[in-house]
Amino acid sequence: MSVLGYILTKISVTIAAGGIIFTTILGINFWLGAILVVVLTGIYTALGGLKAVAYTDTFQMFILIGGSVALTYYALDAGGGWSTMKTTLPTEYTSLWRGLQSENFPWTGILLGAPILGIWYWCTDQFIVQRVLAVKNIQEARKSTLFASYLKLLPLFLFVIPGVLAFSLSTGESPILEFPTENGVPVYDAALPVMTASLLPHGLKGLVVAGLLAALMSSLSSVFNSCSTLITLDIYKVKYPESTETQLVRIGRISTGLLVLLGLAWIPLLQLLEGGLFQKIQSIQSYISPPIAAVFLVGILAKGVSEKGAKYALLLGAVLGGLKLLSEIIKPSLTGLALEFAEMNFLHFAFVLFVVCSSVLLLVGGKPIQNAEALNIRGIQVPETPAFLKFLILILTVLIAIIWYAF
Repeated sequence: MSVLGYILTKISVTIAAGGIIFTTILGINFWLGAILVVVLTGIYTALGGLKAVAYTDTFQMFILIGGSVALTYYALDAGGGWSTMKTTLPTEYTSLWRGLQSENFPWTGILLGAPILGIWYWCTDQFIVQRVLAVKNIQEARKSTLFASYLKLLPLFLFVIPGVLAFSLSTGESPILEFPTENGVPVYDAALPVMTASLLPHGLKGLVVAGLLAALMSSLSSVFNSCSTLITLDIYKVKYPESTETQLVRIGRISTGLLVLLGLAWIPLLQLLEGGLFQKIQSIQSYISPPIAAVFLVGILAKGVSEKGAKYALLLGAVLGGLKLLSEIIKPSLTGLALEFAEMNFLHFAFVLFVVCSSVLLLVGGKPIQNAEALNIRGIQVPETPAFLKFLILILTVLIAIIWYAF
C-alpha cells in the first residue's frame, strides 16, 4: 500500500511539478522537463543512496527558505505591501478557518480529517521513518524531529502567503503577473516559477530556480530510496533470503525504474482530478492513509487488537479508498448516490474511513498481536526527554496555537 501511495502521489506529483517549472521558466515541453527531472534524480540517487539524499535535503533547505523569503519580499514590494494587497483578496484567502460551505477545506475537514493524514505521514510513512532510523541514537532522533516540527511552521509564511500574493498580483486592471493557461484556465500550480521569473533579479532568479529543482529532485530521490528499500528488504529479500548485496542493489534499481514508468503513466489520470497539485496529493492521501493510521494508533492505544482485525481493516480501507479515487476519475459519468459519493469532501471521507477501519480493528476477533515481551523490546532503554527539549516542545505548541488563532 505504501509503494502504491508513492506512485499515486509523491512520484507522479513531483515529476509533474518538475515539468511545470521547466515549461514555465525555460519554455521546455512539459514531458521533456519531467523526464529530465527523473533522469537527473535517478543518477545521483543510484550513485549516492540515502547519504546523497540527506546531504541534498540539507543543502536545498537553505536555498528554498532563502528563495521563498526573497519572493515574499519582492511580491509585497510590487503589490504595495500586505495591507494594500489584502484588500484585493477574497476573505477566505487570508484565513485558515473556512466555513462549511467551503468545497475543499471546510473547518470540519481540517479539524477531523487533516490530523489523520498527519499521523500517517509523520509516524508511519517510510519517507520519514527511514530518516529517523538513520540517526545515531534516540536523543538525536528527538532533536531532528523537533527541528523538523519547527521547520513545518514555515510553509504558511514561505509557500502559502507567496501563493496568495501571486494570485493578488495576477488580478486587477493592470496585473503584474500572468499565469500560463491550459484550455483557457489559468495554471495556478505555476505560481512559484511565474513569480521567480517575473519578480526576482537575474542573479537571485537563477539561485531560486536551482533551489526549486533541488527541492523537487531531493523529494523524488527520497521517494526512490524509500521505495527501493521497501521492495528489496520487505518483499524481495523475504522471498529470497539468500540474496546477495549485489542482487539487492540491482533489484532496487530495477524497481526504481518501474516506479518511474508507473508514475509517468499516472500523470494523465492525475490531471482528471479536481484542484491544483496540492489538492490532488491531499485528496489521494486521504484515500490511502486512514487505514494505516488506524492500525498504527489503535494498535498502540488499545489492548487485544488482533492480526486478523488489522488485516481486514487494511483490506477494507484499501477497497473503499480505491473506490473513492476511481469515482473521482469517472465522476462526469456518475449519477445519484455514486455521484454523491464521488463529491464527498476528501477530508470528511478520510475521517469516516478512519472510523470505519478503527471499528473493524476493535470488533474483529482473533489471536491478539504479539505483546511487547514476545517481541523482545522491553529491554530497550529509552532515555528520559531532556528538560530543554520539553521546553522547546512547549514553545512549539504555543506557536502553533498562536498561528491558528491569528489566521
